[in-house]
Amino acid sequence: MIEINQFGEVLQIKMSAEMGGRPLYWVAAYLVGGLLIDTGCRHTSNEFIDYIEGHRVDLAVNTHHHEDHVGGNSLLAQKFGVGILAHPAEIPLINRVPELNPYQQLVWGYPDPSLAAPLPENLRAGGYCFNAVHTPGHCAGHTALVEPERGWCFSGDLFVSENQKVLRADEDIIGIIKSAKKLLDLDIPGLKLFTSIGRIVEDGRGALRNFVDYLESLQAKVADLHSKGYQPPEIRDTLFGRESVMREPTGGHYSIENLVRSFLKAPS
Repeated sequence: MIEINQFGEVLQIKMSAEMGGRPLYWVAAYLVGGLLIDTGCRHTSNEFIDYIEGHRVDLAVNTHHHEDHVGGNSLLAQKFGVGILAHPAEIPLINRVPELNPYQQLVWGYPDPSLAAPLPENLRAGGYCFNAVHTPGHCAGHTALVEPERGWCFSGDLFVSENQKVLRADEDIIGIIKSAKKLLDLDIPGLKLFTSIGRIVEDGRGALRNFVDYLESLQAKVADLHSKGYQPPEIRDTLFGRESVMREPTGGHYSIENLVRSFLKAPS
């Protein structure tokens, strides 16, 4: 299923596979000035391409290689000849899809491999000028696109909520903090976040500041408990009461314990 929303000059295309007529998990692509930012998942790619056919798309950018962001790449290139751009670290993973966990196959599906070219630091599209800001942490080549004149920030999976409680097993929480600070350092007063889950955050600077403050406070608490001899499961239960419900269906790929362990990997 797809859902279309308009935010001024920005068109949002939300996509999700269905189960019993209900969405499993929304992921959003954005279209502005002929530039398409992310292409959704494989399960919704045909519906997505049918919708895109009625719109001008000159170029597409993948914020990163994950299966819920590149699923429409192949059909987009085949049907319309649209070029794909991504951070160089992500290109091999877009071209050769990594093995997915069972829950990823169910919710998003395996994307067809596609070709991508390196994303430049600055990109013009439809009268807009976008800056590609390397924001690693969620993955090595994760990139946010910022249009400074309008304050738009297409933030991919860098930010979902101010109080993040779970982490993928392969994410780097310290890298995420540093990347959020990098966006704050851009000093764009009216920063607005267009997130990959479809949430639009009008006060992007305030949300990112709260996000960083929360994570740094949590990092200090984790370090304090660890210095007293607490092990990761004990730290998790002390700070959060129990493990997240996301751990079991994702086979541990998403969990609170992952978040704790990622903090503990950071240099002291």
